Amino acid sequence: MAQHDESTTKRHYICQTYVEKIEGREGLAVLKIGKQFQYTTASQAQERAEREARAEGCAGADAYSVEEDLSSGEVSAPVFLVRLGNVPELDDF
Repeated sequence: MAQHDESTTKRHYICQTYVEKIEGREGLAVLKIGKQFQYTTASQAQERAEREARAEGCAGADAYSVEEDLSSGEVSAPVFLVRLGNVPELDDF
């Protein structure tokens, strides 16, 4: 497997929020992505997730990082920094 260096990959730090929406005839609550914010550091993404998780109407928030291969555009699986409140199961990613 080829080794990646900083010139071919880029790390993205993301804060993603979730809201609950009522769907279907049964009126079941499902999680939907609310907002996404991108930051240059892990601490910025984590701090935003902590603030957003306390906001009214926010069911939960994740802060995570992904690595993008700039030559192919492929993105790695997320590495979670913090998961707060009601968030999707890891299998949903």
